[in-house]
Amino acid sequence: MKILVIGSGGREHALVWKLAQSPHATQMWCAPGNAGIAQERLGKNGTAVECVNIGAEDLPKLLAFAQEKRVDFTVVGPDNPLALGIVDLFQKHGLKIWGVNQKASQFEASKVFSQKFMEKYGIPTAAAGTFSDVVAAKKFTATLGGKCVVKADGLALGKGVLICHNQAEAEKAVDEIMVSKAFGAAGANVVIQEFLEGIEVSLHALCDGTTAKIFPTSQDHKRALDNDEGLNTGGMGTYSPSPFLNDTQLAETARRVLEPFMRGCVTEGIDYRGLLYPGVMLTKNGPKILEFNARFGDPETQVYLTRLENDLVELLDASASGTLAKHKLQWSPLASVCVVMASGGYPGNYAKGKVITGLDAANVLPHTKVFHAGTAIKDGQIVTNGGRVLGVTSLGKDLRAAQAVAYAAVECIQFDDAHFRCDIAAKALVV
Repeated sequence: MKILVIGSGGREHALVWKLAQSPHATQMWCAPGNAGIAQERLGKNGTAVECVNIGAEDLPKLLAFAQEKRVDFTVVGPDNPLALGIVDLFQKHGLKIWGVNQKASQFEASKVFSQKFMEKYGIPTAAAGTFSDVVAAKKFTATLGGKCVVKADGLALGKGVLICHNQAEAEKAVDEIMVSKAFGAAGANVVIQEFLEGIEVSLHALCDGTTAKIFPTSQDHKRALDNDEGLNTGGMGTYSPSPFLNDTQLAETARRVLEPFMRGCVTEGIDYRGLLYPGVMLTKNGPKILEFNARFGDPETQVYLTRLENDLVELLDASASGTLAKHKLQWSPLASVCVVMASGGYPGNYAKGKVITGLDAANVLPHTKVFHAGTAIKDGQIVTNGGRVLGVTSLGKDLRAAQAVAYAAVECIQFDDAHFRCDIAAKALVV
């Protein structure tokens, strides 16, 4: 099977790495890929994965490439191509592709759409209002005493969410998103939610239009600095499993969220085939959905795929084909921890082109894989090329063991002004 993966981050490196292990994969490309992806080889025949210089949002070129190479199966990593309709485009031309279609991508591409859907179908979520008017938005924040979360409606690279503790901060957040356009057109409308207290966990479910298969729990670390301080980021690290939901509670959460979600999709004529990633807050009144994402989380993908024992080609093909009910997800009992190494200054301004050393030393540590995110090759050396640079991921017999190896691997790697959190998985170790 000839496979094309679309995207260039740590999520896409993890997808390529896992797909390449399948005996079904005979040739693989990644557009545009990164320096780590270019080092992967197929398990079946040792062929190198080829990175192709086509942007993830350049739909016409991606289609032409897939047609020229007679690609059998395309796997989409990031949210933007999904929102632009790449799945619909490829399907229109008779090409098999995995990911949600444009209608289904609204769950992530529009927080207003998602909030209204949850309210309509009884999915537990925060009390909220949706607004296109600045004055009305500010009035609503006052009803919450200013303690709220202000979210840009559209896609904002995981950064369009501002947490407010008082009225002054809430009004500033509304102005930043709707007046100053800090997140561009994504901020034309906003969702304002009550501030939920509790522990946040990431859930993932693979869907095929009628069936949804829940993954084990994981927990992301969104803030840039230790102790959940600093700015929101796309994710500074994650681990799986999380101790905050046991198997019974996970099954109950799936029943309360996934069943009405899939039922609502059928009612609304939304054929949801792909990955559903609900962000969940475990409150004293039970789990509540913060938001939906319509693709694998990053860096959650790294910990999930290092634990997944199934053939990923077969699972994604079943998701796209509507045959997921025939498959049982198999997971390693080992724990996985991913520590993101980022460029100094991220999620603000940062420099690129810093030489990275120590990757080989990190990768030879037991049960360790360094996934590349923002990397490139320059003059024969691997250099930084983004905010989040690497996802250093290790397995262990438990979270403490996995955490120890992951941080030992981090210590092997150097690049100027490297930044990482020192407390990934720490919350789980004090339970």
